[in-house]
Parts: sequence; C-alpha cells; structure tokens
Amino acid sequence: MGIEVVVDGLTKSFGRQNIWRDVTLTLPAGEVSVMLGPSGTGKTVFLKSLIGLLKPEEGHVLVDGVDMVNDRERDVFEARKKFGLMFQDGALFGSMSLFDNVAFPLREHTRKKESEIRRVVMERMDLVGLGGAEGKLPGEISGGMRKRAGLARALVLDPEIVLCDEPDSGLDPVRTAFISQLLIDVNAQIDATMLIVTHNIDIASTVPDNIGMLFRRNLVTFGPREVLLTSQEPVVSQFLSGSRLGPIGMSEEKDAATLAAEGFDAAASAAGPREIVPQLEPSPGMPPRQAVDRHRERVLGMLTQLPTAARQAILAGIGGSVAHAKTLTMPAPPEERP
Repeated sequence: MGIEVVVDGLTKSFGRQNIWRDVTLTLPAGEVSVMLGPSGTGKTVFLKSLIGLLKPEEGHVLVDGVDMVNDRERDVFEARKKFGLMFQDGALFGSMSLFDNVAFPLREHTRKKESEIRRVVMERMDLVGLGGAEGKLPGEISGGMRKRAGLARALVLDPEIVLCDEPDSGLDPVRTAFISQLLIDVNAQIDATMLIVTHNIDIASTVPDNIGMLFRRNLVTFGPREVLLTSQEPVVSQFLSGSRLGPIGMSEEKDAATLAAEGFDAAASAAGPREIVPQLEPSPGMPPRQAVDRHRERVLGMLTQLPTAARQAILAGIGGSVAHAKTLTMPAPPEERP
C-alpha cells in the first residue's frame, strides 16, 4: 500500500516572487489526488517540492518519518526512492529504445541482473499497454505512447508514491481518456498514493478521490472530490466552467477594478448545483481499488465538517442503507447552522 504524505505550512518563492504560501494538506495513503490550478500557479513547483527537488523556504513535507524539506540530504535521497515521477513530456532519452528508457532507473539504482531487469521492465510495459513496443525509439511513437512509457519508467522501482505532472499535456481528448483510465488501473494494481497535477477538468472530474486547487499563491481547497466539484467559490466556478468572467485573467488574477469593470458579481456567478459524473472504475479484469473502502470510511468520518452540497453528493455517490442511516440525522456544519 502507498504511504501518507503530510504537507504542513509549505511556502515557496523565487527571489521576491512568492509562488504559494502556507500550503497544508495530507495526501491519504493509497488514494488518488489531483491538484488543479490555472497556468502559472506553481503546480509543478509544488510537485518538485514534495520530492525534494526544490527546497521551500518554510514548512515541512513528511514522508514515512523523513522531512523532505529540512532533513539531511542523505535521508531525503533515500526517501526519494519511495517516489515515482511521471514527467510532463515523458523525459525519455531519444537515442534509447523504450526498453532501455524504462530500464534506466533499475540499472542506475539497483544491482539487479539483466534477466531480472528484463522481467520487471516487461511487466511494467505490459501494465501500461506497451507490450511489443519495447524496441521502438521515442521518436517512432505517438505522444500518448511516450506518456505511457514515462509512466512505466516511474513504476519500475515499485514506488509507494506516484507523482504525475500534467499527464494530459499535448494529448487529444481521446488519448486523455485513455490516460485517465490507465491511471485508475495502475492504482488498482499497485495501491500507491498518487498525485496528479493538471488543469484538465475531465481528469479532475473522473479520476481522483481528492482534489485541491492552487490560486493567488494559496491553496483554495483540498479534500474529497465532491467538495471542489460542488463549490460555489468564484474562482472554482470560473475554472470548472471555462468562463472568461471571474477572478482568473489571461496571465494572472484580475484585480478588483478589472472585476468591477467587467460587471463581475461573485454571488450572481454561482452556477447552482452541478452534476457530478461518476468516478472511473478499474477496467474489466483489473482488481478492485483497495483505496475505495479506505476513502469511503475516511470521508464518512468527516461528513459533518463538509458543506451541504458536498455532503449530499457524497451520500448520493456512496448510496446504501448503512451510510444513509448513519447520516440522516447528522447536523449541518457549524457555518451552515442558523
């Protein structure tokens, strides 16, 4: 099973430019989470900070007892082996075959014999649907296949945490749908903790157990998928609808004067209840996702703390007489009581 990642008070700047500040969240063990945000909000920087490739100025990232921000580099290096990282562009070596690309981490970080390396590589390539393509070069295959090869390479060291940086970038909607299903299938098979950084609404709507969003150098929200997907926060509503009207501008957030000039009304922008599409399930023949039961139990335990719309969506998705009976008489969250 994957392991929990605890992020506490994380703040990152480049010179005088603050990227985000005081980010606090927990990636639950074995669950799939998504981090959304407009372009330029530091999503990739956040990903690199989790694995210790960038050092935030403040805060902690706790992975199995190791602080990826503040502990000794030797300890961080060892903890980093628990991660698998799928880069945005695949980051494949153009002169190497797909087999050698996927085998690279095994040859660099283990002492496995070539026979064992071949077994592991072929297993991972089969897992992502690339069996039979191991002899091809990256330039001979499609962008979607390169993404899958990058994912196979991220999985060869049996990571407990998998980070995916915009797995949909450069892909058409059909290939994005295939990648979305692949990520669910991978989670079903290896039960790793997964964080997907994206600005793709289709992935965010169908793949994760949990969703967060970065905007204006802050974490807007992080929690069960239903919380963000039912949120009436103006920035969330604008992002989910793809509207030009709202706090998000072409290059950065809009100021109050700009919002006033375009006649933006935060209360009027609330779109009302949204339909939440069902979360993807593993493909036929795949094992069930072990994270589903853990996530359900965890979310039921926090229901009274969630907004009414999110709570109703969760109950509608969970169904079942036990969950219904457990929550029929639950009081509204404090902020929604008279």
